Amino acid sequence: MLKVISTEKAPKAIGPYSQAIAAGNTVYTSGQIPLDPQTGEVVGRNIAEQAERVMLNLKAVLEEAGASFDSIVKTTCFLADMADFAEFNSVYGRYITSAPARSCVAVKALPKGVLVEVEAVAIKGE
Repeated sequence: MLKVISTEKAPKAIGPYSQAIAAGNTVYTSGQIPLDPQTGEVVGRNIAEQAERVMLNLKAVLEEAGASFDSIVKTTCFLADMADFAEFNSVYGRYITSAPARSCVAVKALPKGVLVEVEAVAIKGE
């Protein structure tokens, strides 16, 4: 059974998608970008500031679904510039310490011109 996950503590979905979907005990989050959940505005000018907001948004979605950073099994990280990898990784590593599987790729562009987007797959209750 599929369950739509939605929280006011993360940016609202602005298209035909959900913040996350739970399929049984597995949670699939949509990519989180550095938007303030209240205003919808981009937060931060550099990769560290933006990554911080992304991780807070991701945490809110995971918690609403009954999951956590420790229950993540896979992340996919999108960077606008791979030169930001080390600084991004520093912020990411403060939040996600369980060393899940991960892909990190550079992309040509991200929504609203942001520098980073992160999505995750987690197991509820782990």
